Amino acid sequence: MTNETKRALRTALQTLVGVAVALPLIVDASGIPATATGVAGALAVAGGLARVMALPVVQSLLPSWLRTDAV
Repeated sequence: MTNETKRALRTALQTLVGVAVALPLIVDASGIPATATGVAGALAVAGGLARVMALPVVQSLLPSWLRTDAV
């Protein structure tokens, strides 16, 4: 599997987790301003997860299909 494919899978996984965390906020929101909070939460979680997954210690714990080669 190429690094580009692995990065795409990691991004999809990180975004999925972020959306799952923010989903209650998005569902409860009745208007666009309230929804913006849910979207911001999802992006914050996805961004934080991306930073954590980039750590060498975490890389060693990930399954091989999610690991990226050292650059």
